[in-house]
Amino acid sequence: MRIGFIGLGNMGGPMALNVLKAGHTMVVSDLRHELAKPHLAQGATWAGTPKEVAQASEIVFTSLPGPREVEAVALGTSGILEGAARGTVYVDLSTNSATLIRKIHGVCAGRGVDVLDAPVSGGVPGARSGKLAVLVGGDEALYRRVKPVLDAIGDKVTWVGGIGCGTVAKLVHNMVSACARMAIAEGMTLDDYVRAIGLPSGGAVRASLGVASNFADVRRFMSFAGEFVDLGPVSDDLPPRTGC
Repeated sequence: MRIGFIGLGNMGGPMALNVLKAGHTMVVSDLRHELAKPHLAQGATWAGTPKEVAQASEIVFTSLPGPREVEAVALGTSGILEGAARGTVYVDLSTNSATLIRKIHGVCAGRGVDVLDAPVSGGVPGARSGKLAVLVGGDEALYRRVKPVLDAIGDKVTWVGGIGCGTVAKLVHNMVSACARMAIAEGMTLDDYVRAIGLPSGGAVRASLGVASNFADVRRFMSFAGEFVDLGPVSDDLPPRTGC
């Protein structure tokens, strides 16, 4: 399949390489040409504008910093919509605005271009290894057509509803994750108190993190927390991380 990929940064670069490794042909573009060197070495071709990417592609992916960049690349001068033929599919992998992706969907529909929002979760390590959660919003039949390509990007690809629903799910995920981190940080500040009532330094924090180990990457967090609180050695008996 002819794939276009725009945005080859920390997340986009590795994701694009994994799509290439799955056997698809690819046209790439980024503001920084040097970021495309690994992709060009693997057989991708370069395009100077999003319009040129779309002209050469059946499916166009974007992985961009935020809504402003997504709107400019999709709808702006020399953007994707200017180059996309009827039947082209545009998939945005960015953490975007649900309002904006629905606007883009509406504009593109008038030109016969299909749109999915598919933000990802799992960070740079997940992007490199192909172990990302991909939260997809849009037409379900279209999702099923595109899923074989998405499977090269992530190992947990899920359709969550209509257009914009992937973005909403990602923002909820980010909010829950941030709240969990703040709660753990607050727990760490109680160390002085629990020592005063007889618990060893780090005891309450260690116990709480152990209980919560199915919710967050406890081993990594405990390595960080250990710089501030004496948690002792991190046990390999902690349950593995599950979910997104």
